[in-house]
Amino acid sequence: MNELEQSISSYFDIHQELTEKLAQLFVVEQLERHAFHTQLGTRQGKLSFVRSGYLRIYKQTDKKEVTQWISSPGEFTTDLNSILFNLPARWNIQALTACELYTLDAKAYERISEEIPEWPVIEKLFMGKCFMAIEDRVFSFLSLTAEERYLLLHETKRDLFKHIPMHYLASMLGMTPETFSRVRKKIVS
Repeated sequence: MNELEQSISSYFDIHQELTEKLAQLFVVEQLERHAFHTQLGTRQGKLSFVRSGYLRIYKQTDKKEVTQWISSPGEFTTDLNSILFNLPARWNIQALTACELYTLDAKAYERISEEIPEWPVIEKLFMGKCFMAIEDRVFSFLSLTAEERYLLLHETKRDLFKHIPMHYLASMLGMTPETFSRVRKKIVS
C-alpha cells in the first residue's frame, strides 16, 4: 500500500478494495521548484495528494502577497473553486520545493461517481473534514495570540520550520515577518 492508499484508507475509513479503486484514478505528477500546480484565474482544476515536497497556496492583494496555506507531504491540495465548480482558480498553488504528487484532474474528478458509486458519501466526508479544518483555522485566528498561533503551528507542522522561508510562515499565521521574528525569539529564549 503506497502513501496515497494509506492516506485515503485512514482519512475516509473505507475498505481496501475501495481504497485501491480510488487511488488508481490518480496519476503521478512531478513539479519542479517554483512550478505552478494551479494559477490564479485559470480553469485547470485538479486535486493532488502531496507525496513529497511543499506547495504554497497564495494570492497577491493590492498591498501584499498573502500565504493562505503550505501543503505538506501527506496532505491533499486543490483550489476548490476550480475543481468543484469549473470556475477560475482563486489561488496560486506553487511548488516551494521539487514535489511528487498523486493528481486527479477535473475531468477524472467528475467521473469518479461513475467508477465508484459510494463517491457521494466519501466526498461529503472529505468536504466535511475540509470545513472542520477551516473552522479550526478561523477559530485560532479569532481566539489565539500571535505567540499561541506560532506554537500551534510548530506543534502540528514542525517540518515547515525546517523547509519553508520564515516570511511565508509569518504570512500564513497572519503576522508580519518582524512580529514572527519577535515571537520566535521570545519562545526560543
